[in-house]
Amino acid sequence: MRILLTGGTGLIGRALCKALLAEGHHLTVLSRRPESVAPRCGTGVEAMAGLDEWLPDRHFDAVINLAGEPIVDAAWTGKRKQVLRDSRIALTEKLVARIAAANHKPSVLLSGSAVGYYGNQGDRELDETAAAGEDFAACLCRDWEAEARMAERYGVRVCLLRTGLVLSQQGGILAKMVLPFKLALGARLGSGKQGMSWIHLDDYVAQVLRLLHTDSMRGAYNMTAPHPVSNAEFTRTLAEVLHRPAWACIPERLLRMTMGERASLLLDGQCVLPHGLLASGAVFNFDSLAKALKNLLN
Repeated sequence: MRILLTGGTGLIGRALCKALLAEGHHLTVLSRRPESVAPRCGTGVEAMAGLDEWLPDRHFDAVINLAGEPIVDAAWTGKRKQVLRDSRIALTEKLVARIAAANHKPSVLLSGSAVGYYGNQGDRELDETAAAGEDFAACLCRDWEAEARMAERYGVRVCLLRTGLVLSQQGGILAKMVLPFKLALGARLGSGKQGMSWIHLDDYVAQVLRLLHTDSMRGAYNMTAPHPVSNAEFTRTLAEVLHRPAWACIPERLLRMTMGERASLLLDGQCVLPHGLLASGAVFNFDSLAKALKNLLN
């Protein structure tokens, strides 16, 4: 297949490029820094500097849309919120416009989203039928998904990837947590009751490949392991795997004072279940948090 990826130089994108190259696909990665594509994504991966290079006669069989500025790295000023929306929603709108103009339309669009779609729903277990939340992150995901669904009007199969916390040694939340925990500075966040819906990077890539290749799969999918945990349990398990204590707590008030509205990403969790994937026959190699962490850290 000829596949276009956005966000291909990120943590998930790099792992996905490796898996797709192993399957023999021809990859093109959209990047504002095209010179970084081959070193990060693999020799032979083509770089595209802008979507204006996707002319109507250019042929892609599939599009995987993972692009988006990091949501937690900077304060949510009005300007930053617009950057977050543009990097997701506006880019997806442009992708759909290119699909509409293409002489040979891709058969499938896999488009990013996040479990933040559900907002703060306490400890309630959530599958793909649960309603969207109403906070900024939830509205961002809702609008992002709605734009991706526009590709369906052109006969394109659309899958929405509601992604949880992706665990990897190479980056993401786990890489940020390991050093403090190794220094015995690990701490639960607030009450620790908030849900953390996670997935091992290898399982994530495997499920993306299933969605790519299975014509019957369409709509929203929770890209999480089958067993979400509370923040307190995540903290305790990570500390046990690293053989370190984790007795501290970062108070909710302090997080809200220092992070403002962004603190909701850490304090308002979701207990998300991948019912769609499981119903399709998905198997997770790392279905428990302890198993996943031991694989990554030991």
